[in-house]
Amino acid sequence: MMTTFMLALVACLAVYCTTLVLGAKDDFYVNITILESATAQGAVCLDGSPPAYHLDRGHGTGLHNWIINLDGGGWCSSIPDCLDRSTYFLGGSDHMVQQGLFDGILHNTSIKNPEFYNWNRVRVKYCDGSSFTGDVEQVDRENRLYFRGARIFKAIMEDLWSKGMKNAENAILSGTSAGGLATILNCDKFKCLFPKDARVKCVADAGFFINGKTIYGTSYIQEMFRKIVNLHGSTKNLPSPCTSVMKSSLCFFPQNVIPYIQTPLFIINSIYDYWQINNTLVPVHLDPQHAWKDCTEQINNCTFSQRIVIQAFGMEFLKTFEKLPPSFTRGYYLTSCFSHGDLYKSAYWFSPSSPRLLNKTIAEAVADWYFERERFQFIDPYPCAKDCKLSKGS
Repeated sequence: MMTTFMLALVACLAVYCTTLVLGAKDDFYVNITILESATAQGAVCLDGSPPAYHLDRGHGTGLHNWIINLDGGGWCSSIPDCLDRSTYFLGGSDHMVQQGLFDGILHNTSIKNPEFYNWNRVRVKYCDGSSFTGDVEQVDRENRLYFRGARIFKAIMEDLWSKGMKNAENAILSGTSAGGLATILNCDKFKCLFPKDARVKCVADAGFFINGKTIYGTSYIQEMFRKIVNLHGSTKNLPSPCTSVMKSSLCFFPQNVIPYIQTPLFIINSIYDYWQINNTLVPVHLDPQHAWKDCTEQINNCTFSQRIVIQAFGMEFLKTFEKLPPSFTRGYYLTSCFSHGDLYKSAYWFSPSSPRLLNKTIAEAVADWYFERERFQFIDPYPCAKDCKLSKGS
């Protein structure tokens, strides 16, 4: 596969690569649940407010089935960064909207979500800045900051357990971006919540962040992850089989953690992930003249030399991914879209214009894998990045 990829490089860079994947608006919203009782455990957002989630109850054949989806939204790696984050919805429940959009994997109709529409569907709000891994007992009194992401995850899971999740026959932990990373890091913990006869699996979207280099060969993302892990006290909540053999901050990278995960995992990602191109490869501080600005917004705006650099990043992504040990229970769906995923959007999850690999949407591939109807392990053979009208958020 890599040989074909290399041979197509020059031809690929010379053509205009674009795919349109159009979305549609949806009006299904679910009221928020503020988990006030979690504060007794110290399970609080960055600003000290209680954590929150949205729950839409299952019915019919989905009554005893659960999808828990973890919101994304980046991370904070310093006191000033976290202090700023604490002033809006990614740092405190007081700033969150009262209703959350349930589209894509959380939608309540079979037209947009054919396999999971009648399950108990939960959207967990993200307000800790550590992908639900932090746990520092001491409060930053000067700035009134709390680093308690792992406690939030535990408190919300316990609350959902008491609301019927303990009777689950089928369960999925999923998330996008920082929520996708959180899904990977918490996957085995999630599995341990359920009886052995329950079918429990994890679906990580746009969460396979590689330990890549910048355009100048520096390790910006590695240093950022090191700061996150140290600031939030994440080490004790990262998979111990990984932290026992390497620096704990390196266990924030999925490439180092996935080999130790026992629970079946499905990975959805772009080879040319928008966030990683804009942050791992070309962080803004390394482009003061904004030479990359147009390119990092749309591939069609890139110069020939910029396309070569992005192509090289894609090759490094594939090289990293293909080093994962083989697993019969793992599934994956790797696209060439210049995007950052979004399981909440029907245009991405399941619609006539959704991305397709082997003529399957993400929803179809995930369902076939989850219900063990068919294995799905496929990498888009299209040999270059392409502009797709999908979400590019974090």
